[in-house]
Amino acid sequence: MSRSVRVVWDDALIAYDFGPGHPLAPVRVELTMALARELGVLDAVEVTGCAPATDDELALVHKRDYIEAVKRVSATGRPDLAHGLGTEDNPAFAGVHEASALITGASLAAARAVWTGEAEHAVNVAGGLHHAMAAAASGFCVYNDPAVAIGWLLAQGASRIAYVDVDVHHGDGVQAMFYDDPRVLTISLHESPRTLFPGTGFPEERGAEGTAVNVALPAGCGDSGWLRAFHAVVPPLLREFAPEILVTQHGCDSHALDPLAHLMLSLDGQRAAYAALHELAHETAGGRWVVTGGGGYELVQVVPRAWTHLIAEVSGHPLAPATATPQAWRRLVRERTGQTPPLSLTDGRDPEFSDFSAGYDPADPIDRAIMATRKAVFPFHGLDPLP
Repeated sequence: MSRSVRVVWDDALIAYDFGPGHPLAPVRVELTMALARELGVLDAVEVTGCAPATDDELALVHKRDYIEAVKRVSATGRPDLAHGLGTEDNPAFAGVHEASALITGASLAAARAVWTGEAEHAVNVAGGLHHAMAAAASGFCVYNDPAVAIGWLLAQGASRIAYVDVDVHHGDGVQAMFYDDPRVLTISLHESPRTLFPGTGFPEERGAEGTAVNVALPAGCGDSGWLRAFHAVVPPLLREFAPEILVTQHGCDSHALDPLAHLMLSLDGQRAAYAALHELAHETAGGRWVVTGGGGYELVQVVPRAWTHLIAEVSGHPLAPATATPQAWRRLVRERTGQTPPLSLTDGRDPEFSDFSAGYDPADPIDRAIMATRKAVFPFHGLDPLP
């Protein structure tokens, strides 16, 4: 399906490190790239490096005084609580600007490759830091790399960009930065803000002309409900919006094992979402697809397997779910984490769902969530909220 694929990677990307015990441990991306390499996934793509985002690039969405504040913290390691740096979620550390700018530069490199036609799809698994705000760090995120990439694409002349966020947490930073910009359609599927950080992402948050779309799913939602919601909302909106380019964020913290949230997806359900977005990139955006990672805090059992599947799907050479993890990678897991590695790339699920077009059940909390979103935004796009 895919013609050319670029994976942006530099070993220095693991320098984005808030310290021992912090949930966003860089070993998760280190193990992802190691697993993809051992399985030959990277042989089917072009792996390229990146440069840090410049101040001017960061200023496409971030305030200049915030960038200067991050630089001061970076030079001294001292907190700046007024800008969200030095909190439990976002500890201050020396080098934070350089580490954050490099992750943003990786997403910019992916966006640039797709926009110029050097690659059809491009991936930055270290990116997806979607909570950072224009003037403050938030939720483990210092610079908002997906938003900077979108801002850069708009500056190049893009007039319709769709952003789909499947992280368990609401993509609040990206939504906020483009809330009143009808050129950017932001769609976020996440656990209900009633039960999870950041407490935003209700269906009523619909932005300019219905271009902010929020699907707030109840805690406990698993593969079948999540996929039902995805297919009831995302494909019709993308088809109607017809983006020039699709940007997606793939936080895998929707998994049942994730320690910070309460959805119950399997690795196999997440893999089905990657495949669906790949199809939609070709159907609605001419194949132009920029892909980032995101959240994910089960560092061994979930993140490396999920994002190895993601890279493989983006490459056009998806891996069989029953694929065994290589012995060399299992040894690396034990050396780096002391944990027992998974033996294969599947949770043994075969996710199926009933399409929403078959009918709406008002007694079902997932259907109620779907209908709330469709009622809030579908009319803006000339779509019927009813199945």
